[in-house]
This record gives sequence, C-alpha cells and structure tokens, in this order.
Amino acid sequence: DRDRLGSLWWLIALFAITVICLARVRGVLALLAMVVTVVVLVKFVAPSVLDGNDPVLVCVVAAAAIAFFSLYFTHGFNLMTTVALAGTLIALGLTLDISWVFFEAAQFSGFASEEAFILPFLAETLDVRGLLLGGTIIAALGALDDVTVTQAATVLELRARNSELSTKQLTVSGLKVGREHIASTVNTLLLAYAGSSIPLLLLFAVSDQSLGAVANSELIGVEIVRTLCGSIGLVAALPLTTSLAALLVRPQS
Repeated sequence: DRDRLGSLWWLIALFAITVICLARVRGVLALLAMVVTVVVLVKFVAPSVLDGNDPVLVCVVAAAAIAFFSLYFTHGFNLMTTVALAGTLIALGLTLDISWVFFEAAQFSGFASEEAFILPFLAETLDVRGLLLGGTIIAALGALDDVTVTQAATVLELRARNSELSTKQLTVSGLKVGREHIASTVNTLLLAYAGSSIPLLLLFAVSDQSLGAVANSELIGVEIVRTLCGSIGLVAALPLTTSLAALLVRPQS
C-alpha cells in the first residue's frame, strides 16, 4: 500500500483552518466535539459491541451521549440547545422505531457485506442484524442535530426580532424556513448513501438486472430503508422542534 498519512494530515489541517476561520470559537468547539464523537465510537461503541452487548442499545446510548455533549459543548447551556437536544432525541426515538419495524418487515439478514461475514469469527456472540440497525441510528443523528439546531435558532431569532409574535406565528414562520431546509437535507441523505455505493450500482448495471431486482437485493434494500427511515425522522423533527421552541419562548397564544 501507499503512505497516505501526510496528505491526510494536510487535509485535516485545511479543514480545521476553514472551520475556525468561518466559525471562530464555535468552530474550535465543534472540532473538539468531533474528536469526542470519534472517541465515543472507537473507545465505547466498538469494544462494547464486540464484548457481546446489544448493538442497538449500545448505539442508542452512544447517540444520546454524542448529541448531549456535542450540542451543549458547541452551542452552550441555553434554551436553544435544550430545545434542539429534546427535538433530536424524540426524532431519534421515532427513527429507531420505524427502522426497527421495516428492518423486520424486509427480513434483512445483516450479511450483505464482506465485513459482516468476517465479524462473527472475531466475536461469536455478535448480533449482526442489530449492528445494522444501530448503525442506522448513528447515521441519522448527524442530520437530525443539524435540523433541530437550525429550527431552534430560527424560532429564537424570530422571537428576538419581534417580541409581539404569538406562538402560532412563530411556529408557522419557523416551519416555512424549515421546509426549505428539509427539502435539501432529505436529498443530501440520498446522495450520501448513493455516492458511497456508486461502484456497487455500476456492478448492478453491468449485470443487466431490472430496477426491481436491484432494489430487492439486501445491499441496496438496506440503503433504501436507511434513507427513507432517516428522512421520516428528519421530517418529524421539523414540527417537533419548531413547536417546542415556539411554545417555550412565547407561551401565550
């Protein structure tokens, strides 16, 4: 193989400089939160799952811990962060429930990838199907906190600009902004999953299979379920967070 660490360190430095120049102190805090997220995934999730613990429970605990730390550490202990955290956790729970239902309905085995066949030899008690679902929860968290923070910040900014707005007016205005955000974010999820699967899609294209046959394969089916269940959680987070923020900053109608 080749030595790529040099180029990777340069890229990391470029990324850090860009974030800090734009977001300044918030950027530094966000970078530190990223480091903590990586530590949680590597030092807690991986060892705990390999020890035989329930992957879904481990990933849910990790997701909640990451959300709690990253939101409060990056944005501070304030109303906006608390509303965003509440919206994130509620939407995450909804995403978990929906994903669980459709993972069972689709009867995914969890052995669609090469890694899934290797892992049971390293940890005999590993629940591969549970690991697949747990990974979906971790993936959904990244987009959820983006939506909830944006919505909470939007409502609080509207309230600061016009203290005469009622709860209903704040909610309606916040939702108008949120719908535009959701429309782009849902497409972002699709592109993120599709972009990582381009070589696989090319192989399916060469095999000359029908679109239905491709979608029915577990490799593609898992990504479809992940994308759609994650998108449902995102859409649900929009009214949840907006309404909660509007209610807390302007309790009277």
